[in-house]
Amino acid sequence: MDVGAGMGPPGAAIAHPLFPSYSTPRPRVGGPDEVMIPQWLCILALLISVEVKAWNQMPRKTVRYSGFTENRQSWRGGISYYLTLTLDESRGALYVGAREIIFSLDLNNIGRELRPPIIWEAPSERKLECVNKGKSNQTECFNYIRILEKYNETHLLTCGTYAFQPKCAYIELSTFTLDSVNIEDGKGKCPYDPSTGHTGLVVDGIFFSATLFNFLGTEPVIQRSMGQHSSIKTEYLATWLNEAKFVGSAHMPESVDSKIGDDDKIYFFFTERALEYDCYSEQVVSRVARVCKGDLGGARTLQRKWTSFMKARLVCSIPELQLHFNMLQSVFTLRTDKWRSTQFYAVFQARWGDITVSAVCQYAIQDIQKVFDGHYKEYREQAQKWGRYSDSVPSPRPGSCITNFHRHHGMNSSMDLPDNTLNFAKKHPLMDDSVQPVQGRPLLVRKGVNFTTLAVHRTTGLNGDLYDVLFIGTENGWLNKAVRVASTVHLIEELQMFDRPYPVHSLVLSSRKSLLFAGSASGLVRLPMADCSKYRSCADCILARDPFCAWNLSSSQCVESDPQDGDALLQDVENYDTSMCEVQYMKLSKPSSRNLTVAIGTNVVLPCELTSNLAQPIWKFNGQDLRPDDNDSVLYDITLQALVILGVNVHHSGTYSCFSVEQGAQFASKHYQLNVVASPSLTLESSAPMDGLGLVWMMVIALGAVCLALFLAVVYLRRKLQDEMEKGSKSLENTLVYPIQLPSQPKIAKCLPSADSDEKLWDPSSYYYSDGSLKIVPGHALCQNSTGSSSPSGNGIPGQPLPSPPLHSPNHMLLSGVRGSSSNGYIRLTLGGGINEERPPLGDLNEELRWKLKQRQTLPDSNPEESSV
Repeated sequence: MDVGAGMGPPGAAIAHPLFPSYSTPRPRVGGPDEVMIPQWLCILALLISVEVKAWNQMPRKTVRYSGFTENRQSWRGGISYYLTLTLDESRGALYVGAREIIFSLDLNNIGRELRPPIIWEAPSERKLECVNKGKSNQTECFNYIRILEKYNETHLLTCGTYAFQPKCAYIELSTFTLDSVNIEDGKGKCPYDPSTGHTGLVVDGIFFSATLFNFLGTEPVIQRSMGQHSSIKTEYLATWLNEAKFVGSAHMPESVDSKIGDDDKIYFFFTERALEYDCYSEQVVSRVARVCKGDLGGARTLQRKWTSFMKARLVCSIPELQLHFNMLQSVFTLRTDKWRSTQFYAVFQARWGDITVSAVCQYAIQDIQKVFDGHYKEYREQAQKWGRYSDSVPSPRPGSCITNFHRHHGMNSSMDLPDNTLNFAKKHPLMDDSVQPVQGRPLLVRKGVNFTTLAVHRTTGLNGDLYDVLFIGTENGWLNKAVRVASTVHLIEELQMFDRPYPVHSLVLSSRKSLLFAGSASGLVRLPMADCSKYRSCADCILARDPFCAWNLSSSQCVESDPQDGDALLQDVENYDTSMCEVQYMKLSKPSSRNLTVAIGTNVVLPCELTSNLAQPIWKFNGQDLRPDDNDSVLYDITLQALVILGVNVHHSGTYSCFSVEQGAQFASKHYQLNVVASPSLTLESSAPMDGLGLVWMMVIALGAVCLALFLAVVYLRRKLQDEMEKGSKSLENTLVYPIQLPSQPKIAKCLPSADSDEKLWDPSSYYYSDGSLKIVPGHALCQNSTGSSSPSGNGIPGQPLPSPPLHSPNHMLLSGVRGSSSNGYIRLTLGGGINEERPPLGDLNEELRWKLKQRQTLPDSNPEESSV
């Protein structure tokens, strides 16, 4: 079948539901050296690119570390590796396990310690043994606290690596002291290596754990220890666990309201190297396994081993892109009043070519149960491959818990199970079916981001519906906040929690306090679940789609949502309809207005501050829509988020207004009054006082001397530059006039003109710089000294560099300290290229600037609270 048949003549528009019509020319049929590309292949490539874009979701807001200092509370206890966090809301405490120390912090103020910390160091002789075994005395041979679990109402169970000889002990909560006398062996309960994945939980005084059992890390184990039952663990077989790395566990009270008298179950989540695939396609996959809480092992077969151990593959993928997320990173159990409604949220990582991709998938406990009640997988020795087991299954069913059926037949515990059932369970731990995610695909996918952990909170919106809000930590210290809406996830914002790119190791949520706590190697951070103050208007508050936030009609503020005040609040998480805010956005404050006076031929950049990453800019010139494509000298640069006018002329003078548009809501952003003058002397003469002739002559003489000095300097610089340029080219490097907010530095701020004054920038070639650095061009403003008199300042002279070190790369335009400033001014962006770069011929200003714009990095946003990607 000809896939391309019936698609119309060459160049015909092809309609597709995923994108508007586009034109695809039919490939030419030529000689043997010409290669025809099938039309369907081009369409497939377009489809894939559209799918990738659709699945790579972008956060609506990006908030840098300096953008939310008022609501963030940080704490560093003088040590490192805050890896383990446990919440005790009844006592108002947050227990923090770090390196050789355990803290008890106040939930309301993590800077306050409720009790003196517990110091639990590994003895020096243990550390020496650790070093002698080849481990590092800088990073590994310490006691890293990896387990902090509530054991009962009076004690905590804690376990640490103890310099690669894991130990466990108990903490008395009333005095917050460690029982150093009854220290137990932590083998199988706590990892040897602090970087090794593990999980553990206490259920009715019984500790269920999953980790690596030996020093070399070659024996993964799931075991039960302590409590009334004897220790029991997995069989040491590759078909049971093969290079497993554990990430989480959960207790399901399936005995509650069970019609069959079922037992509770413990679920474990991990990755391992799969054996069920061909040797050449052997790969790492994600798994979920389960055991029965009351499993006692077998009488003869599987003695002191799990008789109920079963595992299945956990799938998270985008089939049409052949993108499979196999590296499970973290799992969060979202519980409800009924365990049958339990949901699991999991974060995954994958590599798609050279691209790192992360995803969030959701699973239902009932879907997992169906897989464990389904077919088994077996290894067929004759065919030497894995397949579905199709023969008869022994009775009672292998891997099942003791139920009323078993008791009715005289089997009151797993030790009463027959050998044929136990032998089958030993050889068939893997299920044939896989656990599919809710909706059959990921809820959230981000490209170029590594998710590490997550926590989920369920809240009620003003409409009475329940919404799951996801908090996802990343490898570089960011937090992604998203809301589950129907079958999709809306990414509300991303926040930079730490000043350095440390991975987020742990996240815990306080439902009573509506607080989130995040731990990393560098410190601990406390954030509110709701931070509504960043939304400055009604439309912005509605478009956030944050179920924690709503617009208060009385106070005209975005506040925390409270169903009791529903009549006075506006919120629309589902449809984000801003029409309800029509009256509200008329009350927006007027955008800031800037007056710019520049010389003919200057290249001008006019930034537009967008309200969010999802907004688009609309420009108006003298009240009429401005379309940059209609004029080659006017273009919009996406990287800078600014309007660029190349070589301004007199006809470019006028009013430029920028509007940020998102989902039909329009926000006025910036207003510029651009004045283009032919020569600086014209403006200077018009502004000189005419009633003092002597003063005029003095100014003329002074200006003449200045002009002569500038002329000599320009001649010198031009001659020096000409010697360096190829073939004696006389073209100078172009510059941009770029209005920004400058850092508040005492010596500079005094010399800069105010926001409401007419700011003048003269001929760029008069202040040429060949070093590729960033320069201040503050115009002709006068410096004010402390007594109020005006006098020129060295720092106010055009051409003086910033006090901070200059940028040495002309293509690297990040300026430290620009964000969050309050002074007005301009920076000169030198557009000289590198020596080895291919560039258009010198002399063509438009082509030169376009080429340079493509080479440029992103400039920092001038608004830290609404920064762009």
